[in-house]
Amino acid sequence: MSSFSVRFFAPQQPLLPSTASSFRPKTWVMAAPTTAPATSVDVDGGRLEPRVEEREGYFVLKEKFRDGINPQEKIKIEKDPLKLFMEAGIDELAKMSFEDLDKAKATKDDIDVRLKWLGLFHRRKHQYGRFMMRLKLPNGVTTSAQTRYLASVIRKYGKEGCADVTTRQNWQIRGVVLPDVPEILKGFDEVGLTSLQSGMDNVRNPVGNPLAGIDPEEIVDTRPYTNLLSQFITANSRGNPAFANLPRKWNVCVVGSHDLYEHPHINDLAYMPATKNGRFGFNLLVGGFFSAKRCDEAIPLDAWVSADDVIPLCKAVLEAYRDLGYRGNRQKTRMMWLIDELGIEVFRSEVAKRMPQKELERASDEDLVQKQWERRDYLGVHPQKQEGFSYIGIHIPVGRVQADDMDELARLADTYGSGEFRLTVEQNIIIPNVENSKLEALLNEPLLKDRFSPQPSILMKGLVACTGNQFCGQAIIETKARALKVTEEVERLVSVSRPVRMHWTGCPNTCGQVQVADIGFMGCMARDENGKPCEGADIFLGGRIGSDSHLGELYKKGVPCKNLVPVVADILVEHFGAVPRQREEGED
Repeated sequence: MSSFSVRFFAPQQPLLPSTASSFRPKTWVMAAPTTAPATSVDVDGGRLEPRVEEREGYFVLKEKFRDGINPQEKIKIEKDPLKLFMEAGIDELAKMSFEDLDKAKATKDDIDVRLKWLGLFHRRKHQYGRFMMRLKLPNGVTTSAQTRYLASVIRKYGKEGCADVTTRQNWQIRGVVLPDVPEILKGFDEVGLTSLQSGMDNVRNPVGNPLAGIDPEEIVDTRPYTNLLSQFITANSRGNPAFANLPRKWNVCVVGSHDLYEHPHINDLAYMPATKNGRFGFNLLVGGFFSAKRCDEAIPLDAWVSADDVIPLCKAVLEAYRDLGYRGNRQKTRMMWLIDELGIEVFRSEVAKRMPQKELERASDEDLVQKQWERRDYLGVHPQKQEGFSYIGIHIPVGRVQADDMDELARLADTYGSGEFRLTVEQNIIIPNVENSKLEALLNEPLLKDRFSPQPSILMKGLVACTGNQFCGQAIIETKARALKVTEEVERLVSVSRPVRMHWTGCPNTCGQVQVADIGFMGCMARDENGKPCEGADIFLGGRIGSDSHLGELYKKGVPCKNLVPVVADILVEHFGAVPRQREEGED
């Protein structure tokens, strides 16, 4: 098997001087999620033959493994999607009318499937002829210049154009039309952005600590690692065919905080900081994922790598998954299904033999993530490790912003900070590097007083929502506006004294990650009091994030959306100590 090499750009450096993290003597334990599957499974030797091979620079599924493959695999075989970028196929598509594109299967597959390798998702059902465009922002770090450019893109689309902060520290922009794409891609390159390999069977945005480099309590600055991962996976935004034909999507994160802001338990690969014999490195979790039919927490690989081996390890895991992963039923193609089939030890051995040294060290018992740690709220004003500076976390209601919002955010970052933002997996934004002398003026800015508060209400601050059926063809219900409306109405009924995270997702694909929420709402069709079909939600309870993470469980099925407010109010009273406002006022 041929190897793939790439020259890395230098990792992004902090904009302000950073002092080294200090470690106080403590008892450190790993934030380990679930129990691993069977460690030993009898696997036929033929099963470990790689199913793909390299042909003319692209990786192709071998003919003898093509029986029973899913339709998406057939589309990839007909033409490698990355050719649309690497061989300038997008330029030709952009010149064609949508009517002509729809006439032929090849070009229809291009716009509906293959363009996802360029981060372009056709909204055929709700915005025919328009695309959502997903960026890659490793660690959620972006700049005011990049934000202004994105604002300029969506502004031209009027009411069809907007942007969302995603649950992977990322931007998605909406309303894009195909003729504009070549010019948009050139603009991305000029401001240091990319949308390449951000959708379908690719590695998604590498997630890291949103407070990297500025948090006095951080374990390690995750930005160099997430930047290198993104550069490696996309070959410095030029396209990397070695990892563009995975069986399914694949998520990675690097943990740098005790707070586990990075949500390692729901990633296919999570780097957990740990030392071993005086060397700094990472223990590894593998296999975490959400899907419509199954959700699983990541499990220990029983392996440790030094900081120098972050990229080789990622490469080895991806190659094992690419080479051996199942490509039939799409509901059974995520990496955890492969781990189940092989057993964790065989899977580990397949990763080990793809490492440069052909072996993996066993996990270290010197974990650096402190288990007994109360997760901190990053919203509001907090001191940085750099003396005289603070960061301010602001609430972006369900992650939705307009072009004017983005321009104003960019102005605030330039005026009060260092021209930088951090996006978070809870769909919020952090402005770092604010001189303390400027805090009062920043907090008095109209945008923070009227739209994006640093101090939202308790229920609003934990609210997350996927796109919903306003734009997404798979969503069963509208989510973003409904999440805000239901929360506002619930707040009028009950008073909550502690944070409660509520997540909304429009369909069972659970992009809104309802299983990690205290209360989750998954869109479904329900029946009203007359037995007629209506929009509804399955309600999940008990998801946790942080060191005691676990997934929530189904609490109540098929609640009509119009009935959700009293149901949620009752849940908050019964399970989260909320107080009905009538009683509260009467007692006062």
